[in-house]
Amino acid sequence: MSWIEDPAFTADEPFGPQTLPYGVVPGGVAVRVGDQALLLRGLALGERLEPLVATGTLDALLAAGRPAWSELRARLVEIVSAASAPRGAELVGLDGAVLPFAVADYVDFYSSRHHAENVGRIFRPDGEALLPNWTHLPIGYHGRAGTVVVSGTPVVRPHGQRRTSAGPVFGPTGRLDIEAEVGFVCGGPVASRLTPSQAVDHVFGVALVNDWSARDVQAWEYQPLGPFLGKSFATSVSAWITPLEAFAVARVSPPPLGNDVLPYLVEERPWGLDIDLEVEWNGVVVSRPPFREMSWTFAQQLAHLSANGATVRPGDLIASGTVSGPSRDERGSFLELSWGGKEPVVLDGDERTFLEDGDTVRITATAPGEGGSVVGLAEVVGTVAPADER
Repeated sequence: MSWIEDPAFTADEPFGPQTLPYGVVPGGVAVRVGDQALLLRGLALGERLEPLVATGTLDALLAAGRPAWSELRARLVEIVSAASAPRGAELVGLDGAVLPFAVADYVDFYSSRHHAENVGRIFRPDGEALLPNWTHLPIGYHGRAGTVVVSGTPVVRPHGQRRTSAGPVFGPTGRLDIEAEVGFVCGGPVASRLTPSQAVDHVFGVALVNDWSARDVQAWEYQPLGPFLGKSFATSVSAWITPLEAFAVARVSPPPLGNDVLPYLVEERPWGLDIDLEVEWNGVVVSRPPFREMSWTFAQQLAHLSANGATVRPGDLIASGTVSGPSRDERGSFLELSWGGKEPVVLDGDERTFLEDGDTVRITATAPGEGGSVVGLAEVVGTVAPADER
């Protein structure tokens, strides 16, 4: 029996010894053990590992690369599974967790066929739902690293241009939305021209992402180019990063694209992941998006991102794009759930379409782990604050 006396720290719980996500709390770098955090400072981790977790962020650990990540995880599994507490062990609460790494770059992809077809039908009702390039390359856009915020940070309703019958106007969005996504935190040496197999060694861990979206702003500005002010104001990410190694059992093959891909995107063994998301709107579960339905994997996304010589660096955050499934209760955005506002969602007796001030969205997720265990992804939560009227 483990020395950690926390009923949530078992293989039956999402944050048991099979998970051990990393984060940063007021005491420093920690791993989550059930509903507590084990500080890594003071633990006998060895001369190679101790400096990587002594800086108050995950940045040094991200830069260290796969061998160090595997070594540290093995040592931590040994520590938390021991019968008695090691010298220097300190358990603290989860409160006060901060964004645990410096976001170097942020790229958001568009990898759910269901989502892409839904959005195509909503925004282009008289055109093809899926554009012809979508099944040949991972579509993405370059977001703003500076507006990535940790879970729990309020999201201020953004301003932007919106189209009206009298022409464009500027003001707060009236169609504030979410996008339930899975993010991949990069690390290891700076590299480019990665193959999908090489890309895996540049992914430290997995986190939930909410890519907040102003749909009326987006609809006006995204033609002829891509998202800009409708997306760049805020992206929320979990405070705890679950190591990629925890998802070994969750690997699946993604749905077929319907055509062959070019050689630089071919995976020897696909890196689809069997992750089940759950979206709560003001405490009511409104959707359960399945990540296994995503057509493009993170390994293919990194291979495509770096194919032109662009670098992958420690701290890069790569988001999957909205996770949606084939049924209405599997859609990962309110744009889809309400079908562009035409089919309201019933929320506690009220008909709703997009987010109102004071609304809170909470996204959680789990995946299968070793021996029938459950691997958890820490929640990503945000509450809408009124627009700044300056």
